[in-house]
Amino acid sequence: MNVSRLARSRIIYGASKIAVGTVTLYACSNIVSTPNVVYADAGAAKSSNGGKNTNFRKKSNDVIDIMKIRDMIHKVVDEDMEKRGDGTSLLGTFIRLASHCSATYSKDNNSGGSWQFNPKVESQWKTNVGLEVAKDALESVKLKNPEISYSDLYTLAGTVAIEKAGGPSIPFRCGRQDMNDEDKEGNNKNKDKNISSFEGRLPIADMGSTRKTIRALRTTFYRMGFNDRDIVALSGAKCIGRCHTDRTGYYGPWTHSENKFSNEYYKSLLREQWTPKVTHNGKPWTGPDQYEDSATGKLIMLPSDMALLKDPEFRKYAEAYARDERLFSYDFARAFAKLLNLGIPSAFLQKPWYQFW
Repeated sequence: MNVSRLARSRIIYGASKIAVGTVTLYACSNIVSTPNVVYADAGAAKSSNGGKNTNFRKKSNDVIDIMKIRDMIHKVVDEDMEKRGDGTSLLGTFIRLASHCSATYSKDNNSGGSWQFNPKVESQWKTNVGLEVAKDALESVKLKNPEISYSDLYTLAGTVAIEKAGGPSIPFRCGRQDMNDEDKEGNNKNKDKNISSFEGRLPIADMGSTRKTIRALRTTFYRMGFNDRDIVALSGAKCIGRCHTDRTGYYGPWTHSENKFSNEYYKSLLREQWTPKVTHNGKPWTGPDQYEDSATGKLIMLPSDMALLKDPEFRKYAEAYARDERLFSYDFARAFAKLLNLGIPSAFLQKPWYQFW
């Protein structure tokens, strides 16, 4: 089943246990679709099927037509892909944008995340270089739908990208409100949550050594409330998209099908022989350290990817996902939905009945 076709349905996975070594994992089984939310307003907003709608802004009377906006994002991707004509797309960049909006969260003081997103400030961070491509592409959607916040739009685009690539439907809820400079840079109530200090919280692909990179992965994701299983599952998003030298400095895709959601990232990671990249287009490679497959030289892995091979705890999950694509799909959907909602007050985004973690 290609779930990207279920543009107007919400997918819910029922889980069945699978034992992998000493670890209990879960594979998705039954799939149930329910009517998606179409609009929302303040207070007890109602969905199109007459039920309570958790997709609402607590402090706004704006109506947000989620399905219309989703369709517009689909169109943006399609039109851009047609213009490119080279098999690449915005899908991977949309996923990276959604992730970077959310991955500044810290459970220690409940700061950061997409709930405390400042579009102006965060666009200037070096770790967000290249994301202006995705932001520019989504600006036409924002102009036609000013009622949706940038943080809602960017995170929604990430879920659309996953589904459009054939991946699981990600439970999504509106309600994020963009922070301005006064909100986040002020010296009063938000002094301890200054957004300028959040840049160092985003994941970094290389810390100079395997040991330091592994430690940094755990430090970054544990801070957000994730565990080793989540770290490996979220890494699988790299099955979609590629790196660009004019953005991150790295070059190339992780899989041969960069617009398709699959477990191929793990299969390639474990199957291929990886060697340091030393040349590019016949010239010495001058970019940051990365690896390429010995067979074709066309696929890449970053130091943070190789960390999944080196660390025994990470590796056992990578091996499990390489064997079972449904297991990966379920775990990824759970972890990615959690990532997008980190730090959001329950008063704004109440837990929907279809949440499955």
